Amino acid sequence: MEVQGKIIQVLPLQTGTSKAGNPWKKQIYVLETADSFPKKVAFDFFGDKVDQYPLSVGDDIILSFDIESREFNGRWYTDIRGWRAEKSSGQPVGAPAAPAAEPFAPAPAPIPQDPSEDLPF
Repeated sequence: MEVQGKIIQVLPLQTGTSKAGNPWKKQIYVLETADSFPKKVAFDFFGDKVDQYPLSVGDDIILSFDIESREFNGRWYTDIRGWRAEKSSGQPVGAPAAPAAEPFAPAPAPIPQDPSEDLPF
């Protein structure tokens, strides 16, 4: 799924260690859509995606995400887990900017020919 909007808040980075002893990290962001009735969407990047997609307040992005719900002690919790973020211009977030293209040079004007040399076809 995808949603487009602007980052309006970056929450503090969460870190910890799993039961298996592996370190983990999670970064939560709040995005506001640009609809006629804007909606706020809290989503997170988990693990390596935190470093792969660094976002800042004010970034206009297109977020690709998955939604997952889980039950714990009779209550249901829903996560919106981002797996890709692109700037609205199509450039991936965190990717180096594309080098500037060479300026376009117009083709030289055609050389006028003598009309007597024109071929009949």
